Amino acid sequence: MKNQIKVVGAVIRNNQNQILCALRSPEMSLPNLWEFPGGKIEKNEQPEESLVREIQEELGCEIKVAELVEEVVHEYPAVIVNLLTYEAKITNGTPVASEHAKLEWKEVSDLQDLEWAPADIPTVEKLMK
Repeated sequence: MKNQIKVVGAVIRNNQNQILCALRSPEMSLPNLWEFPGGKIEKNEQPEESLVREIQEELGCEIKVAELVEEVVHEYPAVIVNLLTYEAKITNGTPVASEHAKLEWKEVSDLQDLEWAPADIPTVEKLMK
């Protein structure tokens, strides 16, 4: 049986209502695909706590987590990912791509122009409705 991992992602909006998109680096699994920044939920952590911690680690900024946007279970060849994506707002700092190849602010209408990691696609579709 495949491992199932629980992960969180942040739909971070700026004041122009653009969404922060993160390009996975060539060293990551699913290289060169776009995703919402976030990461694994550690044992005994609430999803919202994980998201705050992961964004601090990955992007070097602080966020306030709002409502759940989408929950997705996606089966990859090696693992099953349960992704919880939340609306979030930066409260302190400016996002810096320390683990990702790059970060881009995109209009909601432009999200479909990017090549997304499969688990993130349902969230993209929901945001575009």
